[in-house]
Amino acid sequence: MWKSPFGNIDPITISTAAALLCSIFTQRLAARQSELWSEAIGWLLLPIVYRVVGRKRQQDDSKTWGEAPLGNPETQPATAASLWLVSLSIVTFCIFRAEGFMIAFFPILTPLLLAAQRYLRSDIRTSADSRFFSPFVNTVWGTAVAALFVILTMLDWDFRWYTLLIIPGAGLLVLFDVLTSGNIKGSRFIQPFDIENAIMPLAVRVVILLAILLGVEKVAFDFATSEPFMTLTLGLAKSLTWHFIIQTARNSSWRTVTTTATFSIVSTLDPFVQTLDTQAVSHVIASFLVLGQVIHILPRQAAAKSALWVFSLASIVPFIANTIAIQTAQSILVHSQEHPITALIHNAKADFESLVNRQSMNYTAAHDEYRRRYVVDPPPGFKAWHEYATLHQSPIIDDFDQLYHSISPLWKLSGREVNKIMTRVYETKDSDLWFCTFTSDQAQTSCSHPYRTADRNIQNYLNGMFENLRGVIPEVKFLINHLDEPRVLFPPSPVGDFHSGLNRTSNASTEFTLEHRGGEPVWDKLTKFCPTQQSTRPAQPDYPVEGYDIPFVNNLTATIDLCSHPEYSDLNGLALSPTSFKLIEGLVPVLSCGVPSTMSDFVYPPAAYIEPGFRYDEAGDVDWEAKRNNLYWAGSTTGGYANNDKWRYYHRQRFVMLAQNLERKAHYYLTEVEGVVSRVTSLFLNSRLYDVGFSRILQCEKDNCKDQSAYFPTKPWSDKDRPLRSKLVFDLDGNGISGRYYKLLASKSVPLKQTLLREWHDERLVPWVHYIPISQEMEEVPEIVAYLTGTETGEGLAREVAEEGRRWFRKALRDVDRGVYMYRLFLELARLQDVERPPWE
Repeated sequence: MWKSPFGNIDPITISTAAALLCSIFTQRLAARQSELWSEAIGWLLLPIVYRVVGRKRQQDDSKTWGEAPLGNPETQPATAASLWLVSLSIVTFCIFRAEGFMIAFFPILTPLLLAAQRYLRSDIRTSADSRFFSPFVNTVWGTAVAALFVILTMLDWDFRWYTLLIIPGAGLLVLFDVLTSGNIKGSRFIQPFDIENAIMPLAVRVVILLAILLGVEKVAFDFATSEPFMTLTLGLAKSLTWHFIIQTARNSSWRTVTTTATFSIVSTLDPFVQTLDTQAVSHVIASFLVLGQVIHILPRQAAAKSALWVFSLASIVPFIANTIAIQTAQSILVHSQEHPITALIHNAKADFESLVNRQSMNYTAAHDEYRRRYVVDPPPGFKAWHEYATLHQSPIIDDFDQLYHSISPLWKLSGREVNKIMTRVYETKDSDLWFCTFTSDQAQTSCSHPYRTADRNIQNYLNGMFENLRGVIPEVKFLINHLDEPRVLFPPSPVGDFHSGLNRTSNASTEFTLEHRGGEPVWDKLTKFCPTQQSTRPAQPDYPVEGYDIPFVNNLTATIDLCSHPEYSDLNGLALSPTSFKLIEGLVPVLSCGVPSTMSDFVYPPAAYIEPGFRYDEAGDVDWEAKRNNLYWAGSTTGGYANNDKWRYYHRQRFVMLAQNLERKAHYYLTEVEGVVSRVTSLFLNSRLYDVGFSRILQCEKDNCKDQSAYFPTKPWSDKDRPLRSKLVFDLDGNGISGRYYKLLASKSVPLKQTLLREWHDERLVPWVHYIPISQEMEEVPEIVAYLTGTETGEGLAREVAEEGRRWFRKALRDVDRGVYMYRLFLELARLQDVERPPWE
């Protein structure tokens, strides 16, 4: 008759099972913000746990296998030096675990510990009873191979961090050396002792060191917020983990500590957040291998130890559940031509064709079109500009409406008044503007600032742009904003419709105000001059598309219009807490990189786009077929200054929360059943389709930095061309415009672009033709990513947008195209500030 293996379970098997269970539970609860607090609580509770649970020592030598037990009578009473050294080692270990280094830490320790034991001990015995696992348990090379495999299955593959592991590695090796007793080769610097007999003085020292560390952390960083109940629970779980691991190790090997902890780490890695299938599979294999090490380190005679294989379910069950969820999500995707993205791209192509075809073919047509659009003659030098533009095959000749309408409110000032107000603003304390002068005969720009010396390459940028245009462009003076954030609000006219009112003046006042609002909400300022009437409804798209209640961007102008979207007040770092916001209210001409819809800066192509790190290099790109079928983004927490808990609502933080599914919120998808498309809601987000994370936490008060570091799993710094190895690349604003945008447009990947800012190129880039536009809420992102990566039609459309964006970039966003735009901007500025020009009515 079959006999149950659980009929006579050895105590060491029970303690190992308890250690595995508590270790897994501890790892599941682990949170960086409560790590040190829970460790202190755990060591406070550990002596109590020993009293309550009791110490079951194995007195029978026949039951003592492997290395000598921790309670060996040959050990001496613990000395103060030994206790402090062990305490310091434990606290060092806790620090590195709190900072997230433990993922790679424990696998390394197993072979190092075995090597140290073989060197220090002459009587070490082995116990593995499996031919397969014996090398991974009893040999240094075998445990090293196993450790290397486990390390390579971890998330980041960032070997730079592993050099830091020397510190906690040395600490724990000292700890194990002190705690391991028996016949030692040579002498020791520190006297070994029995940890169970010294648990009270050891715990006191650990708690003292942790208290000091927490005090330093409070002064230097402030505390990250944590849940008191969860911290207490985690502390209790840690005390039980230490207790049962010690019980197991005293009758087997201290390697059970490293292997048990390694198993708890690997087996609890969530397959629902893994970015690669190979990662998820390798984690299951690694957990199986390490669990085998745990089991076969135990003595051969340990009854029912094979029952411990049940813990392999800790990694297998989540992996199976994740696989089923991915297959289910893929099965509901819309594969037909009825998807809204298909219609959006089709309509956008028609808009793009209209844009290209309506450009003037000769100077006379361009002159007449200028008069038709703006009811005024072109500025002096327009004919030379047209010759320059056509000579360099500029595809855009007429569509400069944004430029003209930005300047037109200042026509009511005379040229002399324009010059005077620029000088007055520049000389105003803390205006923080550069005053630049372009000389015609040398085609050189010189800029000055009241106290800054670095101009972010503005002079060299403009000098290189116009070096071949000496004597052609008229002399012009201008103020330029080197800050990321916009600067200017024009006062509106009391008359006028929805948007034109923002760019009309009621008088020719030359008064202005300067206000510093950095680090505080500025929505009231951004929308100060918005009309209050209900007529401020956004314009409707020319080609309405059924989105099935998923907010696909169908009208970009309406999407970024602040006056029509009061909900944006809590969706963007610029509105909630800009890093700097030196607001000028008045008729002041200032050049900036990008501005929201309600502000009045003149946009220009910034020098950031030509910085070496943002330049596209085809050698760093790969063909479409070789790219990963996912969405990539990595960056820092710019976009706003975090001085309270509202950082959760900043645009970059919201995007990373979404892509990492940190909030476990419902996501919207489209499904098709019997030809009928409808929206469904799901908590599932396929992590294989997202490779997204912060690489740096900055622009924050120390407590908010600590909270964000604890909340967001961060990525290591990656190669500047890493985004180009994915088919989909995300781009969104930082403090201002994103400098990497042009690199993504020029690549063979397709950009998904979210922005709240107007830029100089808006009239020549067409959403859904050259890039995929994303709304401020980003609710459509899961469906867009799933469709463009998971269906044949969607993948084809994604490639089509990538190729068209790349082609158009080479035709309309070249260095010379930026020069064509700046040339025309300078012509308009020269006419505006002409001292002979009277105010225009």
